[in-house]
This record gives sequence, C-alpha cells and structure tokens, in this order.
Amino acid sequence: MLPVAMILGALLYRPITRLNDMFPPITQLLIFAMLLITYCRLSLRHLHIERLHGWLLAIQVVGGLGIYFLLCGIDPLVAEGTLICVFAPTATAAAVITQMLGGSLASLATYSLVSNMAVAVLSPIIFSFIGVHTDIDFLTSFLIICRQVLPLLILPFVIAVLMGKFLPKAHEALSRSQSLSFYLWAVSLTFVMGRTASFIIAQGGDNLREELLLALFSLIVCGLQFILGKVIGQRYANRIAGGQALGQKNTVLAIWMALTYVHPLASIGPASYVVWQNIVNSTQLWIKNKREKAAHTSAE
Repeated sequence: MLPVAMILGALLYRPITRLNDMFPPITQLLIFAMLLITYCRLSLRHLHIERLHGWLLAIQVVGGLGIYFLLCGIDPLVAEGTLICVFAPTATAAAVITQMLGGSLASLATYSLVSNMAVAVLSPIIFSFIGVHTDIDFLTSFLIICRQVLPLLILPFVIAVLMGKFLPKAHEALSRSQSLSFYLWAVSLTFVMGRTASFIIAQGGDNLREELLLALFSLIVCGLQFILGKVIGQRYANRIAGGQALGQKNTVLAIWMALTYVHPLASIGPASYVVWQNIVNSTQLWIKNKREKAAHTSAE
C-alpha cells in the first residue's frame, strides 16, 4: 500500500498541491489522528530517557556536523543538504511505523521529543557556527520550530491520556483500532509525496548535477542512519525503535530548515529523503508481513 501511495502522490501532485493550498492543515490533521490512535496504546509511566537515546542524539548532531565538514571542501551545497538530512529530528509519524514493526513505542516517543527539542535549541547555534548567513534570531527560530513540532508531538498524547481517564470506552475502542493508523498513514503519505514531487519539479533543472548529488547523498545517509540505529538499538534490545528513531526524519521541518538557514537548493536533499525513507519503511513492513505469513503457514 505504501508504494502505491507514493506513486499516486507523485502522479497526482498538481491536484494534491491545489487541495493542500485550499486546506493547508490536512496532512497535519491526518498525522494527528494516527498519532492519537497509536498513543492510546502508550502509558505515561513508560516514557523515560535511556542510554540508547544519548547515542542516537550524538549521531544526529555530531555525525551531521562531521559529514558537513567532510563534504564542505568538495561541494558546500551538497554538504549543507546532507547535514540537514542527518541533523533533522525524528518524524512524529515514526511512532506509527515503529509500532507496526513491533518496536518499542515508548522508547520511540521519548526520543522523538528529545530529538525535536534538541534541534529547536541547537539549530540556530549550529547554523551560525558553520558560517551560514541567516537573518533569523535564536528566539524566533526556537519558537517557530516548537510551534511546528510540539502540537503534533504533545497534544495527541495528552488527549490520549485524558481519554483514558474520562472516556475509557472511547480510549479502549481506539486502542483496538491500531490498523486504522496505517491507512491514515498511507493517505498522509500520498499528500506528502504530492507536495514533495511538486517542490522538486519547481526547482527546475538548471542545477541538475548538484540536485542529483543531493539526492544521492540523501540516499546514502538514509541507509546509514537506519542501519546504525538498528545496530546501536540491538545493543539495548531496542533494534526497531533505534532504526526508526535515527532513520525516519521530520522532512517537512528539514525542508524548512534548509530554506531558512542555508542555500534553498539544499532543500532537495531532505525532499529526496522523503522518498528514500518511505521506500525503506515500505520494504520493512513488507518483509515483516511476509515473515508473519510464513510463520502462520508453518504453524498450520
């Protein structure tokens, strides 16, 4: 279903763009709804910072800067786009995929909050440190990022907790309807891919070489982050959450950071990352489903 959603979004990018212009919050509402359903399976007492989160954050920040300085001498534009693909925080929707894959929802949700807050605090400092000119001050940048990520991170969880206390029957119904979050994710992915295709096409082909290099390096770091996250997560018995926490990025925020802090063309990097991370997610879900069917068949 996810590859179909991606292809459909790319093919129908014009009507999707028009629909999104008419009703901008549509993607956010879809993500909000699927997170609410997912968080109905999560308890507040399960949220705590683990040693795994420290390693993941170190790769996200230090690893991103290391790749930037490594590539800066070769192509500063590619270096900027690749930095953002690593430094970008965990996607809010990563919790949905983590649960579908059988990973720790609590660990992923905790790191998602840590990751996004770290980016909100560090991004104005880091982008000033590497010498990229920007007219936006620290407080304004911090508040904009918080406004973009906190409602989607915090509000669904707060509502889920309140429903568990005051509307237990509705809470239980949503808790049993986890498959619905997958279909909401497929629909939201169609909209995300439509917007991504429209954005990439709008950049034109005047800088085709650098656009291709940005797409290539975003593919490389996407694969590396999923692999590293799984390897480190394996050490802490949290392989799936580790991979999704490090590999699945908040690409909408990443594109905004590229347009705000660095050369606008660098945003091709995170825009391409949308495609790569969802191909990885689709493949992981397909493999899991195939294994479950094989196990069920052998059990019979």
